[in-house]
Amino acid sequence: MTMRKQLFSFLTITITLASTCSFAQSTADTIVLRDITWDKISPAGFIELAIPSGNSLMQGFIYKANGGQKHPTLILLHGYPGNERNLDLAQVVRAHGWNVIYFNYRGSWGSQGQFSFKNCVEDVVNVVGFCKKYQDSLQVDTSNIVLFGHSMGAWVCLKALQELPSVKKGFALSTWNIYGDYKNIKDTMEIENLADESFVLNTSAKNIYKPVIKNPAYYNLANDSNALASKKIIMLDENTRNKEIADAIKSSNKSYFDYEVWQTDHPFTNKRVALMKMVLTFLDK
Repeated sequence: MTMRKQLFSFLTITITLASTCSFAQSTADTIVLRDITWDKISPAGFIELAIPSGNSLMQGFIYKANGGQKHPTLILLHGYPGNERNLDLAQVVRAHGWNVIYFNYRGSWGSQGQFSFKNCVEDVVNVVGFCKKYQDSLQVDTSNIVLFGHSMGAWVCLKALQELPSVKKGFALSTWNIYGDYKNIKDTMEIENLADESFVLNTSAKNIYKPVIKNPAYYNLANDSNALASKKIIMLDENTRNKEIADAIKSSNKSYFDYEVWQTDHPFTNKRVALMKMVLTFLDK
């Protein structure tokens, strides 16, 4: 073989190896999805829901999993006011064989009723009750319901878990520490200038935050460690602001608790696939 041919061969092998290595790195965090082959009797689908809570109806829907059996079910809890819905996760989880329910809390995004942080917690309890009442028609395995909340929804997730003995697992993504943000506000006059989200939340900022000032202990998740001791929980953040809460929950937890901080932004923009993988692993745990 001539020197020129040897050099060409060496460069070809080098380029091939480099390409293979680069491809391996670029696909390390991918999830391979395939189209769902519909069950002819009970196919996967989308069903709009009107879920009672209090004396109101909340807008929602279920991504129904494929097949006629009852399915484990993930309930998505959106943030404040709820522009990020995490529906990419919902599609992946549904493809994994789970139902996924999304809903808008009372008083948000057109749902009836009055918006408040406490009402959001009660809304989750009522959604779980709705699943139990209609478990046959919605094909919900009520023994395996998991909560996933983002931002305010993560706070709601951790509060609602305490009121739901039958729900054992919750994933809290980028939890909003409501208590931490407003613990130094003592006068309701100070909240007059807070951003008003009444274009999607039918309650003024003043009325939303007044209960936080009057009863701060309820909003402090660090106080809830004993009530969460038997739950399986993941807290995943983009910074360490919730370390005190995580440490408190971990100190009492007797089931499973994981706290991680990833280098990303609040909606986890550059970590969606890694987030999907973590959620699926947690659901299977």
